[in-house]
Amino acid sequence: MAALIESRDLTLHFGGLKAVDGVDFTLNPGEIHALIGPNGAGKTTFVSLLSGRRLPQSGTILLAGEDITRLPAHARVRKGIAYTFQITSIFPRLSVFDNVALAVQSRGSRDLASRTRAALARLGLHGLEEQEAQTLSYGHQRLLEVAMGLALDPKLLILDEPTQGLAASEVDGFKALVRSLVPQTTVLLIEHNMEVVMDLATRITVLTFGRVLATGTPAEIRANPAVQEAYLGA
Repeated sequence: MAALIESRDLTLHFGGLKAVDGVDFTLNPGEIHALIGPNGAGKTTFVSLLSGRRLPQSGTILLAGEDITRLPAHARVRKGIAYTFQITSIFPRLSVFDNVALAVQSRGSRDLASRTRAALARLGLHGLEEQEAQTLSYGHQRLLEVAMGLALDPKLLILDEPTQGLAASEVDGFKALVRSLVPQTTVLLIEHNMEVVMDLATRITVLTFGRVLATGTPAEIRANPAVQEAYLGA
């Protein structure tokens, strides 16, 4: 199977800090692939490189075989990469509807209203269309950002800490949503909630000190002694 996205020897240092240090990574179409690791492991910096919000000092990023290493973020969005942030990134003074409509419009859709409502309904936000985004609960703001990502109709949806701030009932609904996305959309999930990771992920990659410690199925990662020592606390 050809990889959807692949990094080869990807590197970004900040002075003496090796945030991403020669990372080789492969994401296959239709996967739910989780990226985990302790705080400061380089997870958010790595996905910022994949999405084009940062550019690497060296290495290569391929999207379906095409070199996108130097493409800016907006060009990668047009190629089908959507990234929801660890810190919510919405338009706080716009309505919930208008936040998602802007994302739909950026894809040049003629079916603006119906696609916007469909994305909101999929995230359980119907009935909140006219509410100002900044008045939503933090959990609902997180869901709104995911709705904005889905409205881009992405090939790859990168979710950075998506369950942070969600109630337990909302987490269950979110897991069902992510499962419903594949195989049409490939998901890269950065998440600290190990129950969510182990329940959702097809494969897991563990980062530590900016390098890949291990990649495998949830069962393989759970049983890996190096991962247990570095991250899982066994």
